[in-house]
Amino acid sequence: MFMKIKIFYIISLLSASFLQISCKKYLEIDVPRENLTTENAFANDDLASAAMAGIYSKMSVGMGGTSVHVLCGLSADEFKHYSLNLAEFYENQLSPINAGNNSIFINYYAYAYAANAVMDGIGASTGLTPSVQSQLKGEALFIRAFSHFYLVNLFGPIPLQLTTDYRINRKGYRSTVEKVYEQIILDLETASNFLTDEYYTKDKVRPNLAAVQALLARVYLFKKDWKNAEKYSSMVISKSTVYKLSTLNAVFLKNSAEAIWQLFPPVSYGNTVEGSFFILAATPTNVSLQDNFVSNAFEANDKRRTSWIGSYTNKNLTYYFPNKYKIRLSPEVSEYSMVLRLSEQYLIRAEARAQQSDLSNAIDDLDMIRDRAGLPLIKATSPGISQQDLLTAIQKERRVELFSEWGHRWLDLKRTGTAGDILQQIKPHWQNTDVLYPIPYNETSRNPNVTQNEGY
Repeated sequence: MFMKIKIFYIISLLSASFLQISCKKYLEIDVPRENLTTENAFANDDLASAAMAGIYSKMSVGMGGTSVHVLCGLSADEFKHYSLNLAEFYENQLSPINAGNNSIFINYYAYAYAANAVMDGIGASTGLTPSVQSQLKGEALFIRAFSHFYLVNLFGPIPLQLTTDYRINRKGYRSTVEKVYEQIILDLETASNFLTDEYYTKDKVRPNLAAVQALLARVYLFKKDWKNAEKYSSMVISKSTVYKLSTLNAVFLKNSAEAIWQLFPPVSYGNTVEGSFFILAATPTNVSLQDNFVSNAFEANDKRRTSWIGSYTNKNLTYYFPNKYKIRLSPEVSEYSMVLRLSEQYLIRAEARAQQSDLSNAIDDLDMIRDRAGLPLIKATSPGISQQDLLTAIQKERRVELFSEWGHRWLDLKRTGTAGDILQQIKPHWQNTDVLYPIPYNETSRNPNVTQNEGY
C-alpha cells in the first residue's frame, strides 16, 4: 500500500511534464497517458524509463526565469533586472518568502524525491530487464547527487532527501555541508557501477558514466580535493573519441561534440527555454547582461564576445543578452539545453593542476579554452606566470566561458572566498551572510528541526 502511494506521487509529479515533450528523444517510444497508473508505472522497461524521463522534462521546463542560470546570475555580477520579482536577488536582499528562492528549493528537492521514487519503483518491479534496471538506478542516483549539489551550495547545511518516507522527511535535520558532500560522492560512486559510457538513447539526454565523472570532478573541485578533481576531469577528457571542443557557434547544438549531458527542450518552446528567455526581441522585461561584464570581462579579440553575446537596441539604448543559444522560437529543434560540457572539465583540471603547482600542464589545459576563443596562448606570452596569477587567469576564464550557465559565476565567487571583495563594490547592501540563500519560510515553519540561515 505504501509503495502504491509513493508511485502515485511520482506519477503526479512527472506525468504532466513528461506528456508535454516528445518522449522519443528520451525513450525512443511513446507512452500513452492511460498507461501511467499506480499499478504498472514500473511494470516494464519502457514505462520505467518514462518515469525517469519525466524528471528530465521537469528540469528542462525550469530553465527560464526561476532557474539558477538567472537567479544566481543576478546574485553575482552577470545580470541586471527589469522586474520587481527579481530585485531581491539582484540586491542580495532575499526574503524567506521570495517566490524564486522557494522555487529553487522546492524544485531540487522534488528532483531528489522523484529520483528516490524511481529507485523504489524499479526495486519493487519484477518486470524490468537487468540492464534497464541498472541504467535507471544509476541515473536516479546521479540526479539525487546533482540535486543535493545545488541545494548544499545555495542553502548550506540541508536535510538530505534519501527516502520517499514522509515520516522521515518531515522531521529531517540539516546535515552538515561535509555530510552532504559525503552522500553526493557516495551516490556518484555507486552510480558509476551501474552506468557505462554508452548513452541510453541516440541523444546525449540521459546521464552516462562520463556525466558521473564530470560531476565528481566538479564536486572534488568544490571540496578543494585537487588530486581527485584532476583524476575525474582527466577521465572525461581522455574520452577524446566522444568528446571534443566544438566551434563556438556549435557548442550548444543538440548532440554537440562538447556535450556530456544535455536536456531535450519542451515541445511548447520549440527549442530551449534558455533561448526563449534570454534572446531579446524587444526591450527587456526580465534581465539583460550587465554592461560592465560585457565591456570589461572579455579580453580584446575574444571571439566569445561576438559569438555568445547578442544585443538589442531601442531608442538609442542597447541591451545585451546571452546568445549561446541562437534560436528563440522554432518548430525545428536544433539546440538542447546544456548541463555538462567538456570545456568545464578542462577548466577544472587546469585549476586542480595549478593548485598542485603543476603549472605547465595547467597552462596547457587553460590554453585549450583560450585557443578556441582566439586568444593568445599563455604558454607563448607568459610561460613563467606565477601560481597565483595563473589561478586568477583560470577564474577569469571561467567567468567568460561559463557565464549564464547553471550559476557558475555565483558558485565560483562563493567557493573561492571572493564574493564579498567583488560584490560589495557593486552591491550597496552586501553582507557576508548573503553567500547563502534563506531557507524558505514554509520549510522552517513546517519543520522546527530546520533552522534558518544566519542573516535572515
